[in-house]
Amino acid sequence: MSQNPAQPPKRLILNLFEMNCVSHITHGLWRLPGNNRQRFNDIDYWIELAQLLEAGGFDAVFLADVIGAYDVFRDGPETALREGLQIPSNDPLLVIPAMAAVTKHLGFGVTFSTSYEPPFAFARRMSTLDHLTKGRVGWNIVTSYLPNAARNFGHADQIAHDHRYEIADEYLDVLYKLWEGSWDDDAVVADAENLVYTDPAKVRYINHVGEHFSVAGPHLSEPSLQRTPVLFQATASKAGTAFAGKHAEVVFTGGPTPAGVLAGIQAMRDSAVEQGRAAADIKFIVQAGVVVGRTEEEAAEKLRAYRELASVEGRLAHASLPFDPTAHPRDITVREALAREGKSDAPGAAYLPQDQSVGEFLDAIATSWDEQFFVVGTPTVVADAIESWLDDIGIDGINLRQYHSFGTAQDFIELVVPELRRRGRLREAYVDGETLRERIFGGPARLQPPHVATRYRNGQNLEESALLETASRV
Repeated sequence: MSQNPAQPPKRLILNLFEMNCVSHITHGLWRLPGNNRQRFNDIDYWIELAQLLEAGGFDAVFLADVIGAYDVFRDGPETALREGLQIPSNDPLLVIPAMAAVTKHLGFGVTFSTSYEPPFAFARRMSTLDHLTKGRVGWNIVTSYLPNAARNFGHADQIAHDHRYEIADEYLDVLYKLWEGSWDDDAVVADAENLVYTDPAKVRYINHVGEHFSVAGPHLSEPSLQRTPVLFQATASKAGTAFAGKHAEVVFTGGPTPAGVLAGIQAMRDSAVEQGRAAADIKFIVQAGVVVGRTEEEAAEKLRAYRELASVEGRLAHASLPFDPTAHPRDITVREALAREGKSDAPGAAYLPQDQSVGEFLDAIATSWDEQFFVVGTPTVVADAIESWLDDIGIDGINLRQYHSFGTAQDFIELVVPELRRRGRLREAYVDGETLRERIFGGPARLQPPHVATRYRNGQNLEESALLETASRV
């Protein structure tokens, strides 16, 4: 490992990867004995999970979401419905207050798309969550990728990828004006004697009129502890990289090889510098699979049980494959299978390994869990791997993939957390009153210059921005 012995060990950002549904990523495993996935509709599931994670020292629970069904594979949603593949699913924002009420320290990263719902109402929801959690909330910014999601919001098809990021950029600009610029910190005076709760001179319209949004303001919520929630972003694309350089604080990324992950991280750091930020202003987390046992044999047996129940069809549907490899002989190529279904020019077909046989393709799908950021073994083996990810690849944290709820988290807490703490990779205890931003970055609770959001603080630049937006449309 390449850790500098003169430097303290890099501390792991530890999140549990969750979704308000039955089958999030590990398709087929909801059938495991004792798995609680079917309890996702029950508020007690979320309460028990939050208490478990806080007792185990997790930084946050990271809540994924989609706003459409996976209906590309086999030209319909039937496979996703049979598999419970992110349908049925519920709103992730609404379970956060329940978890926050039974914890004092656990953070919450929640996914919400900028492509289909307007920013004003979302701004209030996030401010409300920041108030209710006492500053423990973050937002995972996504632009949505499912064709069905587009059709659910009145579009004939998906908005073009790079155009979604253009919309997202303006969406964030509106939010920054509301969160950072609409209210002064001392606007609420609560002066009972003079019957003044809020000083009107310290609250203002934002008067945003842009290409995609027109929002007058003022923001309906008073300033919360963080004002702007911690800004997560899930991306690895070129347009997403540029967006991350401007906006993101924590990027949820990945790649098939260490070199690819390193290149992506460097590209986003370079993008941040181009925006006037420091390269270290962005931290990076990846999805990680950890199967741990007290012995190698115990870990191997857990993996065997997971593989036995894993659903290949669930993975194919999740990948939104434009063809069905299970309907073809294993010895023909992917290219020929696509041609037989008339899908050679289907969206996504160009990215498939078309010269690979169907059998090889299916085998690769079946073993895809064994790729990057995956480890099976004893606590020592797992901790060694995580240290390598931190020091050699340069990530800052993980979203722990769940094979069993709550077994995956329980195993990690019981077996891996003590070993990581012994090595100085996890804190021994929480800091009382700490916001999520303070925990991740060790600095203030609020965004700091030169982040673009801070240009609107205390109402600065709102009028100038409105004039520029008007001029750009003339």
